[in-house]
This record gives sequence, structure tokens and C-alpha cells, in this order.
Amino acid sequence: MFPPFPTHRAHEQCMAILSQLDAGTLQLVQVSLPSAERDGHGVMIGVLVCRDAAGNEVILKAISGNSLTIVPHHEAADETAVQHSLPSAASAATPPNIWVPPLASPDAVARALEKNDGRIHALTAALKHATIDRRRRKITAERSALTAESLARVHELYRFHTISGAVKTIREICTARLPPTGTGDCCAPKLLDYAFSHGLHPISMDEVYYGRNARHRQSGISYPPCDERCGIVLPVMLGLEIIYRDDDIVVINKPSGLLSVPGRGPDKQDCAVTRLKRLFPACIDQPSVHRLDMETSGLLVLAFTAAAHRHLSRQFQNGTVLKQYVALLDGSLAQATGRSRPAPGQTVGNMTLYFRLDVENRPHQIWDAVHGKKAITEWERLGFQRYCGTDGKMRTVTRMLFTPRTGRTHQLRLAASDSHGFGIPIVGDALYGQCSPGERLCLHAERLAFVHPTTQEHMEFRCPAPF
Repeated sequence: MFPPFPTHRAHEQCMAILSQLDAGTLQLVQVSLPSAERDGHGVMIGVLVCRDAAGNEVILKAISGNSLTIVPHHEAADETAVQHSLPSAASAATPPNIWVPPLASPDAVARALEKNDGRIHALTAALKHATIDRRRRKITAERSALTAESLARVHELYRFHTISGAVKTIREICTARLPPTGTGDCCAPKLLDYAFSHGLHPISMDEVYYGRNARHRQSGISYPPCDERCGIVLPVMLGLEIIYRDDDIVVINKPSGLLSVPGRGPDKQDCAVTRLKRLFPACIDQPSVHRLDMETSGLLVLAFTAAAHRHLSRQFQNGTVLKQYVALLDGSLAQATGRSRPAPGQTVGNMTLYFRLDVENRPHQIWDAVHGKKAITEWERLGFQRYCGTDGKMRTVTRMLFTPRTGRTHQLRLAASDSHGFGIPIVGDALYGQCSPGERLCLHAERLAFVHPTTQEHMEFRCPAPF
């Protein structure tokens, strides 16, 4: 993951903690049974600098995992003092420096695992001596079921407060599969959960590795939140998946179903812009320089400053920004019926179409060769694949790469569905095709390239389609 907040202020605090650990004024103390797998491994030290409602700075600190804590040297030998040193999230007053506790305490995790632990160990031992395949399969199946049950019980212990005020469980966040073990035990989720549950606003966050140097970790070096675990929960907690951020711009991966900008009415205020301004209050009032349809997912760049907004807007107006989309067409391109259907064996091409708003059926666009606006689209057939709809039925779809050279409303959806285009709608297109319950529009902005408004550096981002 890209660091969601500036790191400098928090990095100073992290390095101060490392200096205290090296000097011995702070010590790492085990608060749960040691793990042979983790023996000798280092930890991440995380700091989140926040401001409270009155504008006062509050510094939150955390250590990765849930088996260790950090205490002053004089308390390390006193077990009672160690236990009392763990801060309570229910504290009425918020001190300026807080060591944030784990989302799930070691004792709570141990109790959640206790029910099946003995049987799982017995099955593991039995598996070593089982020589008949049928017997091995039976043991393995029972052990897997018990392990999944135990993990589900552990996952129920984790609750994540979000910036919007909602509280999400791991299972609500990760619906497609079981999340990796340890999800929620990294520093970033702990720090942000505490901040959001106590009305604190994040300003700076950093995580520094401390311990024995490893293949991918060096002591004293900052590392961003991990993709494997934090990449699952942080976008939900923050309300946005941040692909890149600096003082001038931010690039996000907008999810399908979220508006790019506010719409009319109170029910259409939740959008990428509103979430960005909630996360970064110093952002300009109108940060958007381009949009994606609500149903379309993918890369969206927004500006933090007026100067950056002007520079990026000119690039979009001049057509110098590269945008590429991946789509699934609901059928085989070889059987296209539209006027722009490809010739036999053709895998690349371009089309020029003309559309305008259907004023009697908003927001639909309709073909109009006289009054319509020109829409130029380059396309490449990436291949055919089998697609399973929400109804459980399999069908053949065509994977396409679209490169729009103009920025017309619903340009790619019309290039696919209209009779002047391919005549095959995009999967899940409720406006120009069919969308089954629970199905999404399979259109994703996968690539975005432009010139940075301040550094003049060529910037290019890629974000693989989730389908």
C-alpha cells in the first residue's frame, strides 16, 4: 500500500521510540505465550499523529502483533505493572501520548481458540501416523473444519471503527474469502481504529521496523502498510483506497457503486470527493478534475491545491492524459452485430461514434449523427473467458481494452452496446444491457498517465481489474 498520510512527523516519533529501546529505557515484554515461529523476529513500531476536536495534537503509538508490549525499563520485571501498562480504549481522558492496545487481547484470542485447540492438536498428531488415504482425508477434513470454526471465532473479536463512524467486522470487510491470519494486528489498523473511535483526526502516520535484519526488513527503516492484511481493511476504514498521494495530488482506486462527485439530494452526497475532503480537510472545495461513472471502478486523480487542479484540468481538456479501461463484453466479439463489428481475425481497431443526451430519458445517450458529440475509442480484444454470473450460470464473455481519445458521457458503454458500435453491452450494464441482482458493471479504469502539475514528472499508474 502507499502510505495514506504524510510520514515525516510520525517518523520522528518512531525513531525516538527506537532510540529508547536501544538505550534500554523502554523494553519489549511478552504478554502472551511465545511463538516458536516468531522467536527472534522483529516488530513494527507505528505512530499516528492526530488532532482532537479542539485542535490539540495527540500522538498514538502501537506495536505490531498482540503478543508483545512496550513498557518503561523499571516496569519490565513486574508482571502486574506490565499488565496495568496496557492502555484502556475506554479511558475517559485522552492523554497526549497513548500506547494503543491490540484490537483483540491475547487472552480473548486464547479463549476463542480454546474450544477446538486440543482436538486440532490430536488430529494433527493422528495425521502423522495415518497411512490409509481414506483415513487421512477424513482427519484432514475434520481438522480443516475445526480450524475454520476457530478462525471465525477469532475474527469475531475484531471490530474496526471507520472514519464515517461505522463499525465493521473482518467478515463484513472480507466477504469473498477468509482473511490472512493476523489481519488487524498490524500497527496501522490499531492506530486508526483508536483514532476514529475517539474522535481524533489523522495528520501523519509511519511504521518503522525494529529488530534483527531480515530479507525484506531492515531495522530503523520505514515501511508502508502491508498489502496482504492492511490492504484489506484500511481502504474500508479510510473510505478510500489510496494508490498515490503527495502535497498536490492524490490517486485513488474508486470502487464500483461510489459516485465521483456529489449528486443532487442528500442521498447522493457520499462520493469520492466527499470522502477525500473528510480525510484531508485542507483539500480545496472542488478537487475533481475528471469523473468515472458511479458503476465504473478504477483510477481517479484529484487535486489538493487550486494550482494542481488548473494544471491537471488543462491536460484533460487538451487530451494529453492517457486513460485505459478493461471491460467484459457480454458475449463473443466474433459474433458482434453492430456496425463497428471487427473483421474476421481483427483484434485491434478504433471507432468514431456520435451521441447526445436523450432529454426524455436521462441519463441515457442516443446516437445522433447530426447533433451528437464525436466519441473516438481505440480498442483491443484481449481474449475470451468464462464468466460466472450472480445467478451461478457460466457464459462466454470478451475481455477488452478500451482507450478513449475523447471524454464523452458513457462513451465506452455505448461503444460496446450501441448498434453503431459492437452491439454487445458490457456485463452488468443496467443502462444499456442487463444487470442481474448483485452484479456490477464490469468496466474498470486500469491505467492512468499524466504530467505531475508541480514536478513536471511523467506519472503512470496501473490498477488491475477485480474481474
